[in-house]
Amino acid sequence: MTIRAHADGIVRCPWPKDDPLYLAYHDEEWGMPEFDDRALYEKLVLDGFQAGLSWITILRKRENFRRAFDGFEPEKIARYTPKKVERLMADPGIVRNRAKIEGAVASARAYLDVMENGPGFAQLLWNFVDGKPKVNRFRTMSQVPAETATSRAISKELAQHGFKFVGPTIVYAFMQAVGMVNDHLVTCHRHEACRRLAAPDSVQVDPRPAGAAPRSSRS
Repeated sequence: MTIRAHADGIVRCPWPKDDPLYLAYHDEEWGMPEFDDRALYEKLVLDGFQAGLSWITILRKRENFRRAFDGFEPEKIARYTPKKVERLMADPGIVRNRAKIEGAVASARAYLDVMENGPGFAQLLWNFVDGKPKVNRFRTMSQVPAETATSRAISKELAQHGFKFVGPTIVYAFMQAVGMVNDHLVTCHRHEACRRLAAPDSVQVDPRPAGAAPRSSRS
């Protein structure tokens, strides 16, 4: 893909093409550092639903997903019963994949365990990049990796906690979306805007190495 100015004269990454919903997502969300635990859980689950599909497919269904999954409140999703799973399987507004639906439930339970007994979900994730977005300087889409050593390490950590659909490629797409890495091409108008947001002022980095035994939130 070649970077170009869109109809409004703004130079962007090429992947949103001319889809208004995709353009808004690119300009307003993608690459913005996200430190909210629940929001990170929602995005990770949606990236899991994307597996084998395009992100625009999920983006068009995102409000349906939020309705069907109780606003992605992990406390509610963790209590889903088989009957609730069947209702979700009958919902045409979402991706009706049983493994992914059940994976969202398993990930909600893993999330609650990390929040209760670990460092917190945001901190668990952001510790892998020392609490600060990694700013890349790619000029072409061909330079952007599908996965990295960091995404593989995060994937392994999340899987050990019980999260589902967290392979290295899914995790790297997640890292891009939530601003753990800034993969806007350097000629894109959002690269500099996201770079200025790279100060780690919203999450306290745990000094322990990633993968170390978590501290109890009760201590």
